[in-house]
Amino acid sequence: MQNNISRVHFIAIGGSVMHDLALHLAKKGIVVSGSDDEIYDPAKSALEAQGILPEQFGWFPEKITEDLDAIVLGMHARPDNPELKKAQEMGLKVYSYPEYIYEQSKDKQRIVIAGSHGKTTITSIILHVLQHLGREFDYVLGARTATVDGLVSLSDAPIIVIEGDEYLTSPLDLSPKCLKYQHHIGLISGIAWDHYNVFPTLDDYVRQFELFADASPKAGSLVYCEEDDLATMIGRKERADVNRIEYKAHPHKVKDGVTYLKTDDGELAIQLFGYHNMQNISGALEVCMRIGVQKSDFYQAIPSFTGASKRLELIASDETTSVYKDFAHAPSKLQATTKAVKQQYPKRELVACMELHTFSSLNKEFIGQYQDTLSDADLGVVYHNPEVSRHKKLEPLTDELIQEAFNRKDIKVFTDSQSLQEFLLSQKWNNKNLLLMSSGNYGGLDLNAFGQSIIENKS
Repeated sequence: MQNNISRVHFIAIGGSVMHDLALHLAKKGIVVSGSDDEIYDPAKSALEAQGILPEQFGWFPEKITEDLDAIVLGMHARPDNPELKKAQEMGLKVYSYPEYIYEQSKDKQRIVIAGSHGKTTITSIILHVLQHLGREFDYVLGARTATVDGLVSLSDAPIIVIEGDEYLTSPLDLSPKCLKYQHHIGLISGIAWDHYNVFPTLDDYVRQFELFADASPKAGSLVYCEEDDLATMIGRKERADVNRIEYKAHPHKVKDGVTYLKTDDGELAIQLFGYHNMQNISGALEVCMRIGVQKSDFYQAIPSFTGASKRLELIASDETTSVYKDFAHAPSKLQATTKAVKQQYPKRELVACMELHTFSSLNKEFIGQYQDTLSDADLGVVYHNPEVSRHKKLEPLTDELIQEAFNRKDIKVFTDSQSLQEFLLSQKWNNKNLLLMSSGNYGGLDLNAFGQSIIENKS
């Protein structure tokens, strides 16, 4: 880690990863300041507790001073941000979030996990195994996990494991974040069109992963899922002196609601489930073996892995009903998550509820990508808030269009959070599971509390 930085200012400090990096640096003794025009919980409370919540919301060029060693620019800021303009005029060093991470990790072995889905889980598994073995490591995560504190850690550890998002780097750099880390070992979990607002065609989107693979260095490794056509097409391309490693779903079986890995030493009960998670386990295993982890040590660690936050997270259950929440919002994630719950509990009915919340999912030109993604559910439920569509300058979707897009005329569509809650609470939940999927919060719904109310009010 580079230790020549003592004062850092964050432009758009309220972002999920931005505020976590700010907290981490402040705890290490670096003087941190920041600005944003809006900050919500949990970022707001966390920044306040650390004493670095901006006194006023807004942009204040006077915060940009000569004694700053670095400025970190968040994606939420605009290119004409007054603080950014002041920094540029003064000739101060401005980093995007991934550029700052790279600058602090130049001397480490850098492992970057990329792909449209599974990034957080694969990264979390690797961190869990390394911690189990007592190895020193740094990390960048996209969601919280019980294994480590926070979303980012920068120290003198020899390796860093990074969840490599394909979204844009910053308002000044429209290339994907994952390219900025300059990986030694790179993984592509799978590719399914997403982020329609910045990648308007599938070819545009796929190109970003091709650039990532092409950035693999000589003597480096590129790991990819051979069960994904696009990842395989990119991964099998000849690249001079780059090690190509393919993986597929780990052999497994499901019995009485428990998933077992099939290993050379017998069957191993684990807490993850779903075919996509068996792929994630195999991807993590391949990466771990590339950094000196023995298979036996991996299998010793994996049973205690409980998963990452909001990734098939069990929030309430009893003997006949389980309620899960999941970050799934893109079509491929939605389909994989729904199928996973149904296959884990084949004798229970499944109510799969998802929120259309992202720009892509609320766009009439993209929503057709959701065809058949809820086909494994016994009942499909879709919630969207027309005000969110209007805020994103999109025409609100009609019930008929949503049902046509999902290719299910029986889908229940709700635009009011209270009506959705009343409908779900009115269902008979014996021998039935509920899956709540969204990158939003269903209009302010506390999903954990709602899951408990489902169990407590069963009829």
